[in-house]
Amino acid sequence: MPPTSASAPLATAFAQRGRFTKTSFAGRPLAILASLLLSLCVLHGNASAEDSFGVGTTLEDTKEFFTAPLRWDTEDWLYFGGALVAIGAAHDFDTKVRDHFTGDAKSALNGGQDKNSLRDAAPTVALIAGTGLYAAFIRDSDGYRETWALLEAGAFSGITAEALGYAGGRERPDATSSPNEWRAGGDSFPSLHVSVAFAVGTVFAESGNDEYRWLRRIVGYGIASGTAYVRMKENLHWLSDTVAGGALGIATARFVLNREYGADHGSIAFGPTQNGWQLAYSVRTQ
Repeated sequence: MPPTSASAPLATAFAQRGRFTKTSFAGRPLAILASLLLSLCVLHGNASAEDSFGVGTTLEDTKEFFTAPLRWDTEDWLYFGGALVAIGAAHDFDTKVRDHFTGDAKSALNGGQDKNSLRDAAPTVALIAGTGLYAAFIRDSDGYRETWALLEAGAFSGITAEALGYAGGRERPDATSSPNEWRAGGDSFPSLHVSVAFAVGTVFAESGNDEYRWLRRIVGYGIASGTAYVRMKENLHWLSDTVAGGALGIATARFVLNREYGADHGSIAFGPTQNGWQLAYSVRTQ
């Protein structure tokens, strides 16, 4: 079985998410967890013994990821604080952005039906599948390793987004015209699609050979940004949902990159400016 078949469970999980109702939140995190773990196991079955990844490594990475806040340094806490500021600022524009895309607020309410969940996840799934297919075609262990990193990033960010969505219970903009409907049985915050897209896209953009770095960044960050735009355009998420999803995805990608490649692929700068605050995320250019 080729490693690209590992992307099929991920696509199924996204599709199932769009069909769940408000009363069935408990099944979604388990479905995504099971699907992504199956994807990792499928890829593991295609890896050779000398490859530096496997189920044991993934379990260790899982423990390190979910306990990471206990070891955060100053830069990590600045990133977290900056993300909160950015989400809060975006929340002030939630209604304006929704009205920009929908026009008539009443006609935009359809009960929170996400009919395009699988379609909106397709570019992210295709990125994982394409990476795995190319690695299988040229029999490249580095390609297998990168595919593994993409799956890990997608799994970690997706599970975290689902947990936060269940805890927050925020209604989607197609279910209510108020951006302040929390603990109402919804699952809008943060956006699962955007979280996974930014996690996968960032890992793709910042890994691999530097010869095609510019192309990787266009593809990786382009898919992530496009996913965020489409989810808002279709009135499926508030602006602050996508900002939170992007922050979660980038943070997850940084963790995975540092675990897989043992190097810092990005840095965070947060500080005051003349008219407010500035949050900057910088990456190496060569």
